[in-house]
Amino acid sequence: MKDLSNKKVLFIICGGISAYKSLETIRMFRKNNAEIKTILTKSAKEFVTPLSVASLSQGKVYDDLFSLENETEMDHISLSRWADVIIVAPATANTISKLSQGNSDDLASTVILASNKQVFLAPAMNVRMWEHQSTQNNLKTLKGFGYKIIGPEIGDMACGEYGEGKMSEPLVIYEEIQNFLFSKIKNNKLKALVTAGPTNEYIDPVRFITNKSSGKQGYEIAKSLYKRGFNTTLISGPTNLKIDENIKLIKVETAEEMFKATQKNLPTDIAVFAAAVADFKASSEHKEKIKKVDNFTLNLERNIDILNYVSNHNFMRPKMVIGFAAETTSLEKNAVQKLKDKNCDWIIANDVSKDKSGFDNENNEVTIFYKNEKMKKEKLSLKKKSEISEEIVDRIVAQIN
Repeated sequence: MKDLSNKKVLFIICGGISAYKSLETIRMFRKNNAEIKTILTKSAKEFVTPLSVASLSQGKVYDDLFSLENETEMDHISLSRWADVIIVAPATANTISKLSQGNSDDLASTVILASNKQVFLAPAMNVRMWEHQSTQNNLKTLKGFGYKIIGPEIGDMACGEYGEGKMSEPLVIYEEIQNFLFSKIKNNKLKALVTAGPTNEYIDPVRFITNKSSGKQGYEIAKSLYKRGFNTTLISGPTNLKIDENIKLIKVETAEEMFKATQKNLPTDIAVFAAAVADFKASSEHKEKIKKVDNFTLNLERNIDILNYVSNHNFMRPKMVIGFAAETTSLEKNAVQKLKDKNCDWIIANDVSKDKSGFDNENNEVTIFYKNEKMKKEKLSLKKKSEISEEIVDRIVAQIN
């Protein structure tokens, strides 16, 4: 076990027989010098006492949303900002349902809803409750929000039944969080650059060439990189999307502006080019609005290829260069060719002709093509773009570390 000095862990205990396991998990964190604060839900106090939790955590135990003693502290805000990571163990079916709906009727759920930190859930419930479609749907929703799930395991349950739903053992939970925190420490030393969204290439003052890109996938990748500790810069074409204030956002409009912004932010350790940069621009931009005529010829020229420039840079090439390929036909053939031509490490390709994924959808389905891996390609099945980004960043972290 590694030393966790200066690491702040917010531990939320919900009402379930597995709550006693949380005491051992808390003990492990304290033994390795993590700072612990704990929230007990109302039902959790039926299984463990605030005194026992306080004794093990050596930190404050919170259990009431509206406490006169702490009213001025705005606990739900201060706690969510204080923590490096939030753990909910056990996470009951009721808590999972509440979080998936965005309900916030107690301190625990309010803190989680107000937080911008990584939240881990360690589910614990009867096998039938775990297998119920509503629980599985709720978990799918939470994964889409970026929650990480630990377990559950298969085994004997307190109710006498056997199956999946048993909370993971304290050591399993501890090691998962420990690995996350230490990965984040390593990543703090690394810079990540992400491009996202379309570009607008003007023909005249009111007309431009663009594409259907919403920027959602690129924004989600930037968020995932930041949550994993990377010093993240996002260069975005025109979108209406919001981003965490701790992520450096550079807004641009044209391919030329995006190229210059990219140059200024080199060198970087990781570069993810998710922007759908217009391949062509008008050879000359008309200074006045072009009047309507029966026939009009528009001369185009190639835009700067930002991915190709960065990936083939002699001195400032990032350790990892990842490009995106939006295709409508021959996805694998085109992606493999782009991987070779651009000299990048990965190409992430998706079929934007599909109704349920790609441009301006909440979901995506992509295939990662690797340059120097035994596994040449890997498909990430249809899911929310936030989930796709988490899976992509998981693989980035595994390779970069």
